Amino acid sequence: MPIPKRFLKFIGEFPRVAKAYEELGDSVHAAGPLTEKERALVKLGISIGARLEGAVHSHVRKALGAGLKKEHLQHVALLSLPTIGLPSMMAALSWIDDVVAAKKKRK
Repeated sequence: MPIPKRFLKFIGEFPRVAKAYEELGDSVHAAGPLTEKERALVKLGISIGARLEGAVHSHVRKALGAGLKKEHLQHVALLSLPTIGLPSMMAALSWIDDVVAAKKKRK
């Protein structure tokens, strides 16, 4: 699943804001002791809990890029079940599958 066109348009139209956003992300990632993989799982969990489909897609791409496996990402979704409920957890699993399937198609 490629980077969304809307985000690419945002970068093109507002490069200074996009750069500041990227720098903020870099700063918060460097602010603590979590590893890249741990941060990827936390960000995915936050996105799932907030029911942000686009963010889940983004964080799945990043987590896979960090070397995490589909099973790790599915476990994060499953852990959300008692907190956010079955329908929301099922949606999260489908969003994870979206990105994994798109990655397989590109290979």
